[in-house]
Amino acid sequence: MNDTPIHLIGADPRLFDPVALDQLERTAAMPGIARVVGLPDLHAGRGIAVGAAFWSPAHLYPHLVGSDIGCGMALWQTDGALRKFRLDAAERKLHGLDGPWNGDTAAMLDAAGLPADLADASLGTIGGGNHFVELQRIEEVVDADRFAALDLCKDRVWMMVHSGSRGLGQAILDAWTARGAVAGLEADSADGHAYLAEHDRAMRWAVVNRRVIAARFLAALDLDGRCLLDICHNSVTPHAGGWLHRKGAAPADRGLVAIPGSRGDFSYLVEPLADRADAALHSLAHGAGRKWSRSDARARLSARFRVADLERTALGSRVICEDRQLIFEEAPQAYKDIARVVADLKQAGLVRVVARLRPLISYKTRRT
Repeated sequence: MNDTPIHLIGADPRLFDPVALDQLERTAAMPGIARVVGLPDLHAGRGIAVGAAFWSPAHLYPHLVGSDIGCGMALWQTDGALRKFRLDAAERKLHGLDGPWNGDTAAMLDAAGLPADLADASLGTIGGGNHFVELQRIEEVVDADRFAALDLCKDRVWMMVHSGSRGLGQAILDAWTARGAVAGLEADSADGHAYLAEHDRAMRWAVVNRRVIAARFLAALDLDGRCLLDICHNSVTPHAGGWLHRKGAAPADRGLVAIPGSRGDFSYLVEPLADRADAALHSLAHGAGRKWSRSDARARLSARFRVADLERTALGSRVICEDRQLIFEEAPQAYKDIARVVADLKQAGLVRVVARLRPLISYKTRRT
């Protein structure tokens, strides 16, 4: 009998995917796991539920962090005036962004305290899966006082970058899995220290990656801007004398958080609230969460829609994705209702919504 408590954040826990709940139960039964939280975007992953946080007093589990260590969101307010932004012109400029960056990767890594040998052709690229860059506008200022206090501008083009550590995180997970780390590592051991060192390097690499991606897109659009936040949602960090694993969970202890919807829905800028944060292991939903698996989405939608249908959304935004399989797998229909996810966080007393953002162009991949 497993006695590890599982706390679900949701107005109606009966709506959670039973497969994801089974995955939470199995994780809760692992040696050394003392607390488990399922967030409103909870969904089944590859053996590990996504949209969850796991706390252990003394153990590290690399597979609970997963292969994309440091994957996260960065949100930029650009200096581009919204009134001058033209979708056609912006779309024409977004070319040549999938290949290797031609900048000084060694200098970027050195500035982040990383060795030059971590440079490779993937630095500054978005990657596959659910990663993206999205140009946005403020749809609604929900908390005008906080919006003003944060010195934010409603009449600007905004940009959200979602990417991670690319092949570096995968290589780290593969190496530790081969060494038997699925059984767990004692944090205060040689192996524990070695994994944490590699993990932390991948975290910093992911931040650099998002920074370079942002610079490439800003340059393509002839814009400048400032980064308002950069948060990781696949990580393990010290917490309450132990170790907090987040798998698809945004940190509630790092300031502002951007919670994206699907490529055809709104995103939310929220501020975490401290009073009830411990109940959720100081974690928040990192997005809408999948409603269908990628294979289900592809099967369901490819029979109903043409690719061209999915290049425009109900909100009037555009999707740039020249991977025929991916555009079906990542279609808005495959995701949960982001408004419901954020409402659950608000009802649980975990966030205050500052603003809601509307997508303009969602960029995933282009062949040239």
